[in-house]
Amino acid sequence: MHSTNLLLEEPIRMVSILEPSKPNFFPAMTKIVGTLGPKSRSVEAISACLKAGMSVARFDFSWGDAAYHQETLENLKLAIKATKKLCAVMLDTVGPELQVVNKSEVTISLEENESVVLTPHKGQEASSKLLPINFAGLAKAVKPGATIFVGQYLFTGSETTSVWLEVSEVQGDDVVCVIKNSATLAGSLFTLHCSQIHIDMPTLSDEDKDVMKKWGAPNKIDFLSLSYTRHAEDVRQAREFLSKLGDLSQTLIFAKIENVEGLNHFDEILEEADGIILSRGNLGIDLPPEKVFLFQKSALHKCNMAGKPAVVTRVVDSMTDNLRPTRAEATDVANAVLDGSDAILLGAETLRGLYPVETISTVGRICAEVTFFGVLYVLLINTSLFGRAFVDKFLFIVQI
Repeated sequence: MHSTNLLLEEPIRMVSILEPSKPNFFPAMTKIVGTLGPKSRSVEAISACLKAGMSVARFDFSWGDAAYHQETLENLKLAIKATKKLCAVMLDTVGPELQVVNKSEVTISLEENESVVLTPHKGQEASSKLLPINFAGLAKAVKPGATIFVGQYLFTGSETTSVWLEVSEVQGDDVVCVIKNSATLAGSLFTLHCSQIHIDMPTLSDEDKDVMKKWGAPNKIDFLSLSYTRHAEDVRQAREFLSKLGDLSQTLIFAKIENVEGLNHFDEILEEADGIILSRGNLGIDLPPEKVFLFQKSALHKCNMAGKPAVVTRVVDSMTDNLRPTRAEATDVANAVLDGSDAILLGAETLRGLYPVETISTVGRICAEVTFFGVLYVLLINTSLFGRAFVDKFLFIVQI
């Protein structure tokens, strides 16, 4: 009878949930990667991010030149010295990223149900009817009905800065699309993502190699985030190039899984890479929404079993513009940690977000809470192993 009551007993008492958290009692094991950009590149801002819990600074070369990122890095060094907080450096490559070129930087308004043409003729001016792109093979790669997303930032379903297109027909080198949602595109470059389409471009471009040689090597970067990793050979080629640079022979390579092609070769990529980044932004486009959680749980389990770090992205998108995450996002962070994620990567939230420090602090508190209650949960459901007296004493101590 006693054992039956024990099984039915709630694993975590509700009263303990209502108790104030003790942030320093049990440190979070999950690390936070923060992307440095316009809203987070001053010495003061970086110092605050470090104090809030950022332990890896990501430099995204999809935008900004080497001089811009070098200035940010020098500020990071000053912030590390001032706060006495260690922070690693991650270089994120561009990879085979398709882009819309907007030379005049005019604001482009796209209206739902209207048509727009994607053309490889980059010399033409971008407009609401024509979007020049940097890839000549798009017309050969897509068919009517294919899904394409365009935006300054990845499409989340709630933004008005990204547009969802559906291919209606192919005319020579041009691709005619129907606009599925109204959106406004502002800036000089927009990312273009084709759902489940093979892009015949090298994973490590000449531009990426140049950045690694002229920026990565002199700064002795700790991590290389290899964007759009599709095969194990991509990782091997990147490692071979790093070894030739001398100063980067010890740099760890994190393969970013961003599309179905990388997903299909996940096991071989995991074997070759030093770590994995689950890029849920692009994956959320390539995969049906109901399949994303299955990939996350499976991939994290494989990484844990292989003893290699796994990083999850796109967890608190709403904090780009809001001081608090949604309830679903807070739970998503917690579940990522419970699934076995070793780090949370923040992109737009710290790059251009209004509250980079608050975002890092909030994610850090969730990670710490999950770490603490995860251990507590294991203890409580295994009282037969540890003994009820031990568990009660543990609960008494942590609530003092």
